[in-house]
Formats: sequence, structure tokens, C-alpha cells
Amino acid sequence: MKRAKAKVRFTAADRAAVKSPPLTAEQLASLRPAREAVPEVVALVRRFRGPQKRPTKRLISLRLDPEVIEHFRATGPGWQARLNATLRKAVGL
Repeated sequence: MKRAKAKVRFTAADRAAVKSPPLTAEQLASLRPAREAVPEVVALVRRFRGPQKRPTKRLISLRLDPEVIEHFRATGPGWQARLNATLRKAVGL
């Protein structure tokens, strides 16, 4: 299992050390969304698929044995799709 990276925590002293005056009304009015100002950076950050146009699957709540969940999670990313494929095969779909 992968270990999560420790989050960087900033103290109040760290935040106070940054000299950042509030933006003026004129500066706020001139701001543009990041997708317009730097689309190449947004493209790097947005690597997810996004919502499906026509969802083919339904979200449900399902209780499974912990061993079953750990078995599939240990196989890495995509474990839920593999679990779905295993269930489909078990019921003959």
C-alpha cells in the first residue's frame, strides 16, 4: 500500500511573515479565471476524466468483508473496476 505524503503545515508565524497587502477593488476587477490566464497550467492540473455525459453506472452503498476490500485494493489503481468485473463474471454477465 502506498504511504501518503505528509502535508506541509504552516504556522501563524509563517503566514504573518508573508507581506501580502489586500487586493484593491481595481485589482480584483481585473482578475481573470486561471483557465483563461494560464490554460497550459490548468491542463496539467486537470488530469481527471470529468463527469460522464451519460453515466452508465449507479452509485450504491455496499458492505463487503474487509478481506475482500483489501484484496482488491492491494492490486492498485482500478481496483473498483476489477471488483465490478469479478462480480459480473460471478453472476454470468
